[in-house]
Amino acid sequence: MRNTIRPVANAALARFYRLLLAECGEHVFNPWTQRDEAYDGALNGPEARLARLRAHLGVDARRILVGEASGYQGCHISGIPFTSERVILAGEVPRVRARAARLSLRHIPWSEPSATTMWGTLHALGIAETTVLWNAFAWHPHEPERLQSNRTPTRVERAEGLAALAALLEAFPQSEVFAVGRHAELALQELGRAATSLRHPSMGGARRFREGLRVALDAA
Repeated sequence: MRNTIRPVANAALARFYRLLLAECGEHVFNPWTQRDEAYDGALNGPEARLARLRAHLGVDARRILVGEASGYQGCHISGIPFTSERVILAGEVPRVRARAARLSLRHIPWSEPSATTMWGTLHALGIAETTVLWNAFAWHPHEPERLQSNRTPTRVERAEGLAALAALLEAFPQSEVFAVGRHAELALQELGRAATSLRHPSMGGARRFREGLRVALDAA
């Protein structure tokens, strides 16, 4: 799809990217400013992740699905929420070129269950090209001294992430917004943004996520 984002939206996106590149606190990895020395391949790192995110957001999206936070198997490596190395290599992410070269040094590509469910569902419903993905807390919160781990953002961290979330929503003012999981729902409520709530696909929630999104689209 041709990029038809309007000038006002572009200004909001510029502010969004400035917020994204700011310091993000202790025990938090910023995929777009930091390099994972243990796993980033030669062709991956913060600049490559930012380029992929820009490509992903380079569309006049009809809907935004908002999750909780970046995870070590997904956005930490790919730079795009709900997106793993495996789904990029498989060519499942619109506007992001599938590379023959690996993103990570891991013996097999990183594969995140939620990413597999997300992109499989978006393609099955025919909305992959017109949907963008984001998180209530943009960055990757992890356990101390364990970069390859996930943890729930604290209340303070979630509050610190609201500005970037608000800027992204401003960039796509006509988009329908979906809250994927309770933490996303709370963040959107704090911003006063109406959203359709969906079950998060992790922890056995894949079927309910797929069905909830299908029902919401049918009702639109």
